[in-house]
Amino acid sequence: MSGNIELTDQAKKACADAMFKALSDTFVLYLKTHNFHWNVVGPQFVSLHKLFEDQYQDLWNTLDEMAERIRALGQPVDGTTASFKNAAEIKETDARPAAKDMLKELVADNETAVRTIRAAFSTVDEAGDEASADLLTDRLSYHEKQIWMMKSLLEA
Repeated sequence: MSGNIELTDQAKKACADAMFKALSDTFVLYLKTHNFHWNVVGPQFVSLHKLFEDQYQDLWNTLDEMAERIRALGQPVDGTTASFKNAAEIKETDARPAAKDMLKELVADNETAVRTIRAAFSTVDEAGDEASADLLTDRLSYHEKQIWMMKSLLEA
C-alpha cells in the first residue's frame, strides 16, 4: 500500500510505467556493459576495462533505486529478464565487437537511455512526481556524461 503521496492512482501508474521503461533500458545496458567489460581486448584494454566496470557498477546500483521508486508509487516490479528485454529500447548483442565498436554501441545505447529518460521525465513532470523527476534528472546527467566521455575516447 502506497499511502497518500498526493498523486492520483492513474498518475502513479503512469509514472511507474514510465520509470519501468527507464529501468528496463538500465537493466539491458547494465548487462551489455558488463559483457563488454569481460570481453574487451586491444590496446585500450586497461582503460576500457576500468571504464566499463565503473559504468556497470553505477548501472547496477541504480537498478535498485529505480525499482524501489516504482514500488513507492504502489506498483509491482516485473523483474524478469524477459520483461526488461520486452520493455527496453536498448537491445543486447550476441557479438563480441572490437573495442572501438563496443564504445560506439555504448554511446548509441546511452543516447537511447537519454531519450527514454526524457520521455519518462515528461510523464513524471506532468504528474507532479518530483521524487521520480529527481531520480531521472540524476540519471540523465549520468548518461550524458558517459556519452561525452566515450565520444572523447573515439576521437583519439
